[in-house]
Amino acid sequence: MESMLNAMENEVPLDAKTIHWERAAIEKLLLAEVRERRAARRWRMFKSLVWMLLFGALVWALASDRLPSSAASAPHTALVSIRGEIADKGEASAEYVLPALRSALEDPGAQALVLLINSPGGSPVQAGLINDEIRRLRAKHGKPIYAVVEETCASAAYYIAAAADRIYVDKASIVGSIGVLMDGFGFVDTLHKLGVERRLLTAGANKGFLDPFSPQSDEHKKHAQVMLDQIHQQFISAVKQGRGERLKATPDTFSGLFWTGEQAIGLGLADGLGSLDSVARDVVKAEKLVDYTNKENIVERFAKRFGAAVGQGAVSALRAAPALR
Repeated sequence: MESMLNAMENEVPLDAKTIHWERAAIEKLLLAEVRERRAARRWRMFKSLVWMLLFGALVWALASDRLPSSAASAPHTALVSIRGEIADKGEASAEYVLPALRSALEDPGAQALVLLINSPGGSPVQAGLINDEIRRLRAKHGKPIYAVVEETCASAAYYIAAAADRIYVDKASIVGSIGVLMDGFGFVDTLHKLGVERRLLTAGANKGFLDPFSPQSDEHKKHAQVMLDQIHQQFISAVKQGRGERLKATPDTFSGLFWTGEQAIGLGLADGLGSLDSVARDVVKAEKLVDYTNKENIVERFAKRFGAAVGQGAVSALRAAPALR
């Protein structure tokens, strides 16, 4: 900077005041540039530090969610929650629930397992997998398994609960809905009114089955009904096997109706009134609760929100599948 100012003084004869003013202005500009570069460098370092801390937090969250329970030695009541829709990849799916069931029953300190249920239902496949595993694990470990219903235990959720030794409800819980549905929409007349032509090319006479923009034939309706009836019978068999002689079946029991917890006890769909705490205290005789529920961690939620979940949601919206609701 000094040499540049000297060169300028040698080229053009200026008075002392002018030289001083120009020197001061240039110094201010250069100092401002230096400060700006330093601030930018500090900001870059700060952002890098924030990203490193965020990454470390995500790794810690992933690792901590996978740590086993440390309460294995003391006698306790094991808890596994089944909440929300029972669906593939969800927290109430077989992928999440089955490992939790195994961990709970393999723990020598667990005196019994309580399934805390609050779900409107969902996939019959996921419910069937969980039902089968509950029965297998009970036979293997010889420990009682109880279902405790909070607000709702309907359809696929009841499919799961039926495998328990006993089912406890609140008097106002919603219980039942033993049925199967396959829902969708038809837009054939709407397209015709709008003057829109549907162009669907398939290889296979029935490949357009359940397409909402194509007419539904009687053959397709019959085929779908056969599938629904078969899944319904699987559901009914699981309930009868689980409830046994306690079930007081009526023409409405397997019709898809649902009842309050108080009514469900009278119908043999539940065994008595009870909460998580009361069952642990009065039935299991082990008030200490240890939660073995597998929960989706921060990393998985982040990945689903910004990654594969976008495509998965689009596919799910277009796919019609039987559901127990």
